[in-house]
Amino acid sequence: MEEQVATRSKKRSILALSLVFGPALFLIFIATRGCDHRFKQLADYGLVKAPTFSVYNHKGKQQLSLRDYQNQVVIITTLQTTCPHQCGLAFFPLTQNLYKDLRTNKRKKLKQVRLLSIVVDSLGRPVSEAVILDIQDMLRSRVEGYDPELWQLVSADPAVFYDLTNNGQKLIVKDAKYFGGVSYNELIMLLDKKNHLRMVLNGHTEGMIRKMKEHLALLMKQYDKERAQKQH
Repeated sequence: MEEQVATRSKKRSILALSLVFGPALFLIFIATRGCDHRFKQLADYGLVKAPTFSVYNHKGKQQLSLRDYQNQVVIITTLQTTCPHQCGLAFFPLTQNLYKDLRTNKRKKLKQVRLLSIVVDSLGRPVSEAVILDIQDMLRSRVEGYDPELWQLVSADPAVFYDLTNNGQKLIVKDAKYFGGVSYNELIMLLDKKNHLRMVLNGHTEGMIRKMKEHLALLMKQYDKERAQKQH
């Protein structure tokens, strides 16, 4: 009897998660199953392709592509013009947890990690350069130790980055349950040094921001292991 109750409880928990995160879970669940539970390696979902886009970083405005970030680990998000008050992602956990780790370790283990945020309006649409510069000023005033080399703002159509399909299911989903009505407003993608997708999570909660930081650590451990093997 107790076993039946536990089974029903587990099924209800899975259903609740599905209702919260929706179709974007297809990559999350697959990636979780693909991970070595001894924290050795993340699954590889293939190359993320994106044409040239405008980047606002420590050098000002540049025209780059993801190929310019090869040999770097890249975290991709969107960032709404309504932030920090209303955001698709949990803004303060993003800044105080994930970004803080990048900033405090930029000369150490995480020196090859970059955070790219595609600036969009509240509905997930691209914005003008003037608006992007305003968001950069907001980050300078709101985020301790904001470094435009580590956290770079992007002018582009986010659909170009998030237009991914796995097992017949699309990562981009339009639904009123998402912030601004589109899934990519809430999603964080983790790309490896070859621009391959290694994890995608819904970053609307602090727990998922922390989970992304854990997966970033997993990926960095994989590179540490590969480097150690080459030295022997």
